Amino acid sequence: MAATPTREDRFSFGLWTIGYNGTDPFGGPTRPPLDVVEAVNKLSEIGAYGLTFHDDDLFAFGSTDAERQNQIDRLKGALDSTGLIVPMITTNLFSAPVFKDGGFTSNDRDVRRFALRKVLRNLDLAAELGAKTFVMWGGREGAEYDSAKDIQQALHRYREAVNLLGDYVTDKGYDIKFAIEPKPNEPRGDILLPTLGHALAFIDSLERPELVGINPEVGHEQMAGLNYAAGIAQALYHGKLFHIDLNGQRGIKYDQDLVFGHGDLQNAFALVDLLEHGGPAGGPAYTGPRHFDYKPSRTDGIDGVWASAAANMRMYLLLKERAEAFRADPEVQAALEASKVPELSVPTLNDGETYDDLLADRSAFEDFDPEPYFGGKSFAFVHLQQLAVEHLMGARG
Repeated sequence: MAATPTREDRFSFGLWTIGYNGTDPFGGPTRPPLDVVEAVNKLSEIGAYGLTFHDDDLFAFGSTDAERQNQIDRLKGALDSTGLIVPMITTNLFSAPVFKDGGFTSNDRDVRRFALRKVLRNLDLAAELGAKTFVMWGGREGAEYDSAKDIQQALHRYREAVNLLGDYVTDKGYDIKFAIEPKPNEPRGDILLPTLGHALAFIDSLERPELVGINPEVGHEQMAGLNYAAGIAQALYHGKLFHIDLNGQRGIKYDQDLVFGHGDLQNAFALVDLLEHGGPAGGPAYTGPRHFDYKPSRTDGIDGVWASAAANMRMYLLLKERAEAFRADPEVQAALEASKVPELSVPTLNDGETYDDLLADRSAFEDFDPEPYFGGKSFAFVHLQQLAVEHLMGARG
């Protein structure tokens, strides 16, 4: 398979990613600003299908209505001329000083009301542009000090906000769903809903939980030392993977936002295999955009921005190719059987079996012999993993 992206691959990029100018906490910009029309045109040239953005990526915080509309019109013109779409929109509730203590969960009630109005306005824009997903990253929804924030009340305010947004899109008839993006820390010392598990539990408390899913990011989960592919499997299991952010991360440290696959490559391989195939026994796969939330290295120039954008798509396609070869390999299929991976899809109880039936089955306990598991009986997981790594390295098929 040629690792050349097409629109059918559904690759999308955030305007804040390709537009990252190199600024970090220790240094200023190393690249000039990127105009939105140039961004759309270049993404179209390299094979992407979609552009996503925060409101403040497109028009600066505090813009006049005329300035805001001018940028919207310029974006629409670029989209019309290239055929790119806007599959997702989000709102920036973290950069402006007014959000220093959060948006939905600021201790200041006036700030919370301002944040809701800002999001409602951007929901109207999302509907106007045909976006189907509205991502919510609560980057400032948290605290550095335990005494500074009543966490239970903060969660009440978070829920109040998301419930109101659900009412709004329902009453307006907007075909939009929400996706919460978890992150454990940075920029706040601790952020609310730090992992996808926390987000899933929170969603269950909402008045319209069917409208809200999650948008997990590779680096955010791996910053907490978690297995991203395993987390995505759970999101699919719950039917809550509404969107996904792909990038690279190398261990538990600051959020690196590397090119996808330039971090934990083995986990990236497992992830692509899961997204494309839904797991060894089938199960739900992911049909949404393959969205890249990364940062071009601040050491690169403008050419490096587009080289890194292309690298994200190429890495995904190469891993997809390797995953398909892995699944088609007869030795891998035999190894999966030997490791009893398919057997996990067989219910533990027989059809209609009760606990009384289980208690009456002597083979399940009294006559069961655990001794072989202390001796030579093996699941042969190491051999299976070796085959996976050899396929990842291109050493097989």
